[in-house]
Amino acid sequence: MTTSTPPDTPASAPPPAPRRSPGFDDLPALMSLMTGDEKHDAAATSTLDALWVLHDRVLRVSPDRPGDPGRDRFLLSKGHGPMAYYAVLAARGFLPADWLPGFGSYDSPLGHHPDRTLVPGVEIGSGSLGHGLPLAVGTALGLRARGRSGPRVWVLVGDAELDEGSNHEAIDFAGAAGLDRLHVLVIDNSSASHPLPGGAASRFTAAGWSALTVDGRDHEALYAAYTRPHPGRPHAVVARVEPKHA
Repeated sequence: MTTSTPPDTPASAPPPAPRRSPGFDDLPALMSLMTGDEKHDAAATSTLDALWVLHDRVLRVSPDRPGDPGRDRFLLSKGHGPMAYYAVLAARGFLPADWLPGFGSYDSPLGHHPDRTLVPGVEIGSGSLGHGLPLAVGTALGLRARGRSGPRVWVLVGDAELDEGSNHEAIDFAGAAGLDRLHVLVIDNSSASHPLPGGAASRFTAAGWSALTVDGRDHEALYAAYTRPHPGRPHAVVARVEPKHA
């Protein structure tokens, strides 16, 4: 009786390695996909580290439920040069990376200023400087009126944007009202026309805010500043980066 030899059975393939979530080191490659007619490269790269640490380690908002009423709110007032913001949103799963190459094109949802009706995770349509901080104050007031004490409100502004009078009114009101769920992230690249002698943080502390100035490229310093307790007061973090003209 002849016994046939069974064909060789291939060894089981090893299980695929778990897919790695994009990290900070992936952001330059994501930004490089956006080749549209962008005139604010320095404005974009100045925010990259501060945006990443905030979205990766601090903000409580999920791409699976971007409209969750209990989410933290992030408002980008410094809306020009949004490439870093789009890259961070793609890395965090709010939008597909294959949207990025269309940046700035006629039919792309990724415009030269973010549009909250087109881009998941975007809270406001930003454009004119000086609007974001007052909108953040209104958002914090609205959450307080609804009895929502959990969500935090963050707004990113530029140092030159603080020249706008609307921001000074918002800073004074928020300090007097004790809006302790309100946080302002100032990207300071020495572009303000009227810089304060004591630095940007002095404007906030004069109005009763908690405020810190840190190296805007130091991730651990940024995280420590973002999470510093500030009971009963709004909080400002001034992130110093290289001057715009450098």
